[in-house]
Amino acid sequence: MLGTASQVPTRTRGHNGYLLRWDGEGLLFDPGEGAQRQMLQAGVSATDVTRICLSHFHGDHCLGVPGVVQRLSLDRVPHPVHAYYPASGRGYFDRLRHACAFHETAQLHEWPIDADGEVAAVGTATLEAARLVHAIDAFGYRLVEPDGRRMLPDLLARYGIAGPAVGRLQRDGVLDVDGRTVTVEQVSEVRRGQRFAFVMDTRLCPAVYALADGADLLVIESTFLDEDADLAWRYGHLTAGQAGRVAAECRVRTLVLTHFSQRYPDPAAFAAQARRHFAGVLVLAEDLMRVPIRR
Repeated sequence: MLGTASQVPTRTRGHNGYLLRWDGEGLLFDPGEGAQRQMLQAGVSATDVTRICLSHFHGDHCLGVPGVVQRLSLDRVPHPVHAYYPASGRGYFDRLRHACAFHETAQLHEWPIDADGEVAAVGTATLEAARLVHAIDAFGYRLVEPDGRRMLPDLLARYGIAGPAVGRLQRDGVLDVDGRTVTVEQVSEVRRGQRFAFVMDTRLCPAVYALADGADLLVIESTFLDEDADLAWRYGHLTAGQAGRVAAECRVRTLVLTHFSQRYPDPAAFAAQARRHFAGVLVLAEDLMRVPIRR
């Protein structure tokens, strides 16, 4: 959690910024103003960043792009970095990327998004995007790992399968054991792939549920408290209670509330309102906090 405020930073919360560490990848979501310094505070280097994902082009979600992009070149990041953003904001991204003079050496590849669906392969996982409902074009993101299989030692022993034979069964799906065919399904169970979802500025809409469905970790905006639901709708945002209901209905395991309006002095109220609906792990985001994705 590099920053957790909405619209303007406060004394205790910086502009948005979220880094997801996923195997060897580092996905930087919505770097707002001050993101480069927050990365330093959090122990995140420019070389950790492999992808930049922007939900939309309001300043609190993108004003950190110039510093981050220039840092990629300053630190001579050796690998390509891929940037995803709403296609209608191509002009904004170009101006952010070239906001001032610097010697560009980094390999930054742009991937404008104009439709729902798969955006990229991230290792064995798939990065997906879905259009949200905000004052300007906005997309949420979802990272989905494919399901695998977990071998069960008791069943393997029952069929007399051990050593290299286990690997052959996993690779081929079937194995001949003393004239008897054993399938991988007979000695294993489904190991569900992990899922991460990132939902920023939006009214409640079907895409919010589609992104959050079955997420092991959902990072979601909760800009307003429930008593200001009319303001939330007017400005294209969610309330804490709405975020909690989404997490409950979508069977989310860990819910992270963030993007808090500076109008509220006590952030604990956000957790209390979300907790009315959601019984799982609930995290009230704070700057520089680390949140694990539970296996």
